[in-house]
Amino acid sequence: MAKVVKPAKPLPAKKAVSPAAAKGIRARQIAASEPVATKKAVGRTKKPLAPERIAAIIDALAKTYPDAVCALHHSNAWELTVATILSAQCTDARVNMVTPALFHAYPTPKAMAHATPEELQPILSSLSFFRMKAKSLVGAAKVVTEEFGGQIPQTMDEMLRIPGAARKTSNVVLGSWYGIASGVVVDTHVLRLSRRLELTLNDDPVKVERDLMQIIPQTEWINFSHRLIHHGRQICEARKPKCVDCSLETVCNSSDKTWSTH
Repeated sequence: MAKVVKPAKPLPAKKAVSPAAAKGIRARQIAASEPVATKKAVGRTKKPLAPERIAAIIDALAKTYPDAVCALHHSNAWELTVATILSAQCTDARVNMVTPALFHAYPTPKAMAHATPEELQPILSSLSFFRMKAKSLVGAAKVVTEEFGGQIPQTMDEMLRIPGAARKTSNVVLGSWYGIASGVVVDTHVLRLSRRLELTLNDDPVKVERDLMQIIPQTEWINFSHRLIHHGRQICEARKPKCVDCSLETVCNSSDKTWSTH
């Protein structure tokens, strides 16, 4: 018995496409075929460490933040040391909420040296890693009292002997209180902005500090840190930088810019 073959259904007629629509379709086809790198070019500065560019960055920050200072509340070198130790992975605003009660209860290194970490913990409980920080503060108080006569030292080597006082804390205290330019403060803001501005390719704070010390004049180390930190807080945020309001926009070619004039 012969097999009955059904006739194929006719293909539906193609809809007419307007010239404007056809142009849009073609544009999307071309865009889809382009390599990813050509869709969004990553801007790079030809000579990011050129002296004139570094000078322009320093000058722009100085004009934008002429009065920038350390945001941690303190009245002496010991209080600044304590506040900076507490500021690790925590905002300055949060630290400033905690330190008044802490300094009222333990106003001197000697007073805190006689305390236990457990006694400090309730005061510090709203801070990140408060148990570890309580331990560091008691240890710092003992070293400052027993080895430095209750006074915060004025050299980097001595500062680094204080528990909890790494290079960041040491640079903050030496620079902000004593006016000693021993290095560049590298916190999360300085680290982020230094990479965005192509001042370093490193992501380790110690290496970033070393790189900055090589290109920033020593006379600018203290102010440069303060100003870059303020800029990071107010304008150059981590997730969505406010490039339209940025005084460094004309010298910045970061790939995550949200607005650009060049």
